[in-house]
Formats: sequence, structure tokens, C-alpha cells
Amino acid sequence: MQGKSTCANFFKAHGVPVLDSDNEALRRLEGVVHPLVTQEKARFLADMARQHHRLVVVDVPLLYETGAQAQCDAVAVVSAPAEVQRQRVLARPGMTEEKLAAILARQMPDAEKRQKADFVIDTGVSLGETEAHVTALIDALRGRRGTAFQRIMGEARQQPDEEGRQQREGQTAQQQEQGTT
Repeated sequence: MQGKSTCANFFKAHGVPVLDSDNEALRRLEGVVHPLVTQEKARFLADMARQHHRLVVVDVPLLYETGAQAQCDAVAVVSAPAEVQRQRVLARPGMTEEKLAAILARQMPDAEKRQKADFVIDTGVSLGETEAHVTALIDALRGRRGTAFQRIMGEARQQPDEEGRQQREGQTAQQQEQGTT
């Protein structure tokens, strides 16, 4: 497959420096988005705990690639045969072979994810079979007692949000001005 990345590699092979703006822009975007996603995940988990849910799903792209599996009690990988996955992804608006190749280059191979996972949900089958796999997974997880939630919430309490930190610092400054610490 020939495209932008192939041409960039030709330039590099000839000693011409290349700024891969897609990768740099993606890194900058991830630097902004990932902390927001982490905050949203903590908010979601806290809300679910207040509602007494004992089982939740956190749908995380690049789970293994980012080490986020360490924050989970169990990992279920949703998987389909490579050709089925390719057809589905290429059917999305604006998707191209080059974009798909770039996405796959950032991901751990499916076979490796399947091997690492606690559970695999096969979506290369009928919709009814996939739903049956999900139902069986829910049944398998319902009785389990996990610890990831408590760990995540403990970390969230140790890393207060910026507004709360500023408010507490303001209160501390006021207390110091008033002579009460």
C-alpha cells in the first residue's frame, strides 16, 4: 500500500527531515484528551457506585497499549476476524485503507489482545450469538468481587480536581492571613 507514509519514508531515506504532523498532532491531542477521559471515568465510576451498581463496563480504546488494563478487574476483548473488522471499519464514513493502516499500526495485534484478555466476545458471528456471549459474560462476572473500583476511587481522591485545589489553597491563604492554620 502506497500513500503519505510511504512517501515520507522515501524522503527520510534520502536524508530529508520529515515532521509527521499527524503523529505530532495526535500526541498533542492525546495530551489534552487523556486527562479529560480519566476525569470522566472517575466521575462515571463514582456515580455508578452511588447508584450501587456492582458491575460496569469501561470501553477503552488502546487499553493494553496504554496500560489501562491494570485498572480493571477483568478485561473483555471484542474481536472479529481480520477481514470482517476491515470491512466494518472501511464502511465508516471518511475511512480509507491508509487511515485503517494507521489505526492498526497503533494497536496491539488482535491475537495478542485475545490471548491477554480474561474474556473474548466474538463479533464475527450473528448478532444473536454476540448477544449470547455478552449475556454469558455478565452472568460470569455478576458474582465476582473486584478491587479495581476502590483503587481508582482512592487515586481520584488523592488527585483532587483543579477547582477544588484552588478553593482549598484560597481557604488556607485566608486562614493564614487570619492567623489560624
